[in-house]
Amino acid sequence: MAEEKVVILGGKGMLGSDLALACQQRQLNAAVLDLPDFDITNEQHLYRAVRDAKVIINCAAYTNVEKAESESELAYEVNAEAVGKLGSLAGEAGVWVLHISTDFVFDGKSDKAYIETDTPNPINTYGKSKLAGEQLLVESGCSCCIMRVEWTYGLSGNNFVTKLIDRAKAKGKLKVVDDQFGSPTATAEVAGVICDFIQKKPEGLFHFAAAGCVSRFEMAKFIFDKLDISVDLSSCKTSDYPSAAARPLNSRFCCDKIQSLLDEPIRRWQEPLEEFLEQL
Repeated sequence: MAEEKVVILGGKGMLGSDLALACQQRQLNAAVLDLPDFDITNEQHLYRAVRDAKVIINCAAYTNVEKAESESELAYEVNAEAVGKLGSLAGEAGVWVLHISTDFVFDGKSDKAYIETDTPNPINTYGKSKLAGEQLLVESGCSCCIMRVEWTYGLSGNNFVTKLIDRAKAKGKLKVVDDQFGSPTATAEVAGVICDFIQKKPEGLFHFAAAGCVSRFEMAKFIFDKLDISVDLSSCKTSDYPSAAARPLNSRFCCDKIQSLLDEPIRRWQEPLEEFLEQL
């Protein structure tokens, strides 16, 4: 496997940095590309990345959900157009692509966990741009796998967990929504699954999240209990927070499809989160 070069686009971000580490631990030959030296919207940069690869993992994305509403052109350029171009170049070069997508392709109105065949219906620009990227990648005809993930957190980059802790320490008082449900998912866990997929190279669409689900509010309680942080915590509704971008209330995934390809059972969300908090 060492002779197969894996190229990680967006390799310095939250997922990309955990993936680079996981590849190193498994002795996979991985190269990390990211801004400022690599720009996914630059066709020459993409061409060079694909030319040197046997496998491309695309973690590069425009992820600012709020700002995407006012920067829709940039969001579509990064999350859609560039992904379509990546697919075309990969198809010509015979390179397998694994592309990371999101729970935000759904409207969150279902009362069930989403399966891969459920019809997407994004309710904000970020979600629409990510769905467009999925579609353009598939239309390119390249050999590809799309992995949707949700509620991710990791040591590199901003996420719900670290923001919560920072705000609790700064304010001592916090309101957290109790009507958004999902599975807190460590990027280290996602990285492990991607490494498995690099060897198996499946094609198609897969949902991956930690097992079990929780509300944002109950997740916050879990975090503060584990870290023994004293905070005046109360619950509120998503509608109490006016924001530019609408958020799906239900982000739960059914992961039966991906589980059938994995050697180990997907861990419940509490275990990796506890390990992450210990690292902090």
